[in-house]
Amino acid sequence: MKTRQPLILTARINESDLEPFDRLRREHFPPERNFLRAHLTMCHRLPGEYLERIIEILEQKAMTQAQIQAEVKCLRHLGAGVAFMIDSPDLEKVHASLKSAFSTWLGGQDMQKWRPHITVHNKVSRPTADTLYETLSRGFKPATVTVEGMDLWRYMNGPWEREKRIDFRKQSG
Repeated sequence: MKTRQPLILTARINESDLEPFDRLRREHFPPERNFLRAHLTMCHRLPGEYLERIIEILEQKAMTQAQIQAEVKCLRHLGAGVAFMIDSPDLEKVHASLKSAFSTWLGGQDMQKWRPHITVHNKVSRPTADTLYETLSRGFKPATVTVEGMDLWRYMNGPWEREKRIDFRKQSG
């Protein structure tokens, strides 16, 4: 669906868990293109014309969803960058549910198979990406991050502006 008011949905990772990725992004993402913190995109382009309905769907989902543990499983070479791949069956279930709810609004990128990741390096030459990939691969160890909820962002032709923070319910016990 075409929209003049694109919205982006991200999984919100616990601040202390996100910090190492954010630091790497600040260090390695081209500064002239780095408008954002590190993030995990769930939907790339939702129609802002339906903001209220989108928020309603997200809030309904969040009411029944506990915080999620996700594994930072491996590095992925993007050709022109580097990302950390995220593995979480629970997060994939949330994504599938939202993909179904948003199906009439999704464009080609969001209809493809979802490969959750956090990009720390992009839009660089292949040799530059190769070097960072090799460097990060040498010290990589899988880790766990906590997904605390979702953030809905308005795309501002570069920077993003948060429209809504949606929290998952806290773990019980």
